[in-house]
Amino acid sequence: MKEAHRTTPLTIAAPLPRLAAIDIGTNSFRCIVVEVDPQEGFRVLDDEKAQVRLGEGLNESGRITAVAQQRAIEALQRMCKIISGLGATMVEVVATSAVRKAENRAEFIRAVKTATGLEVKVIDGEAEAELAILSLHHNFAMDRRRFAMVDIGGGSVEIVIASGRHTETVSSLELGVVFLTEKFLHADPPGEPELKQLRKHIRKTLKKAGIDDALQVNCLVGSGGTMTNIGSMVMAMRGEQYESVHRYEILHSEVIHLSAMLTRKDQKERQNIAGLNPERADIIIAGMILTDELMRKIHTNLLRINAKGIREGLILQSLQKRGLLPVSDQPRDWRKSVLEFARSCRFDEQHSEQVCRLAVKIFQAIAAQNKLTDRNKELLEAAALLHDIGYFISYHQHHKHSYHLIRHANLFGFTPREREIIANLARYHRKAKPKKGHRNFSTLSVEDQLLVRKLGGILRLADGLDRRRNRQISEFDCRLQKGVLKMTLAGETDLSVEAYGAETKGDLFEDSFGYRLDVCTLEKP
Repeated sequence: MKEAHRTTPLTIAAPLPRLAAIDIGTNSFRCIVVEVDPQEGFRVLDDEKAQVRLGEGLNESGRITAVAQQRAIEALQRMCKIISGLGATMVEVVATSAVRKAENRAEFIRAVKTATGLEVKVIDGEAEAELAILSLHHNFAMDRRRFAMVDIGGGSVEIVIASGRHTETVSSLELGVVFLTEKFLHADPPGEPELKQLRKHIRKTLKKAGIDDALQVNCLVGSGGTMTNIGSMVMAMRGEQYESVHRYEILHSEVIHLSAMLTRKDQKERQNIAGLNPERADIIIAGMILTDELMRKIHTNLLRINAKGIREGLILQSLQKRGLLPVSDQPRDWRKSVLEFARSCRFDEQHSEQVCRLAVKIFQAIAAQNKLTDRNKELLEAAALLHDIGYFISYHQHHKHSYHLIRHANLFGFTPREREIIANLARYHRKAKPKKGHRNFSTLSVEDQLLVRKLGGILRLADGLDRRRNRQISEFDCRLQKGVLKMTLAGETDLSVEAYGAETKGDLFEDSFGYRLDVCTLEKP
């Protein structure tokens, strides 16, 4: 009698927890839905925005109007349907300045509960700042810097001065862009007397809060709709086309010039400005002037955009509270972020680490003579680790797939410009060299094109040195002598394939630096 065939029952993994967070602001509502990710902490599934103008007329009446309340409920009902459709079982809802100030806030909260079932928690300015700071540290490496953070809302502004993870001061000020616009800007375009009164009020309020000329910080990190729109407008002015304004860097002079241009235009003209959300055309001037005055007060020339802000901070706080995200005082690291992303693409870790090691050796041999910086080295390292992730899609054209994957990745510690450079370096580790006809290359600045050629030449050469992808080179000596880069390769076996790989893939390196390559091999006894 034959033994009955036994089958092993399939094990179905439990679904990962999903969480939603809603930020009820004075000007706009934001809803983010995430799935817990064991590596990244969480993965964004949806990010919905609604321009509600809940605080419209609040400064005069002290109340949320019936019309604004109806807009709010309609937006929240739509968000609830999105949350339900995505299967999020945990929902956090916070309300900020407008609800905080409204005389009829209890009535508003009850109406929301009745219409949507949502429990709204009203938070104070200090709690807002805490959420924004959580988001900032999740996205920026600030541990060795003294910096200022500002979250600009419609009704209030939260300003934090901090040194690394230590918060020095927290200020919540009634300088929101809807509030300032309604109180000071009535003409279209605003007249000079109105603008002077606005600036005077901002300066007086900042000084009263202790934000004065004595402050010295490394940079200002800004979040909120005003900041993302400033980033988008400056990006358009520069003619740049990065995937996102998140971590984008802006100079104070650009804020001043943009502000001057906006104040000369009426609302209809402002609606047509590239990069500006037309729905913000009426309140953007107040936001621009506030940003300008704040940068003057804290004596910084650099504005960095955090496109995440309070809603992400709420997600982080909620995950930590539920034990779904570890609380850590350790600074985040760009290399860890790069490796986590590469592993999610199932990269060949041994090959990539070898290419990275060889690339760094070549870089160090020529850096001083070519004025290459430590930051340039970090871009090269990131590109070396990620250059082959395009295999995740297909071997065919994998260098181009690598470019697109990197360009859309959320790599901690890198600006949009730096991420674009890393993507281009990976793009040119094989096949064609950079050409003006390549759109990904032609949109870079002249300086960045030169940097891509140089760092790309190093990466291409290093990749050739691991031609068999099995780390045959165990010792590598690299020296620059009279315009010749002498490379001595040593290993346990014959390294003629690796030498051939260097010679065939050294073309971009020789073109970019003007050096000749001299490769010799040693077989270890």
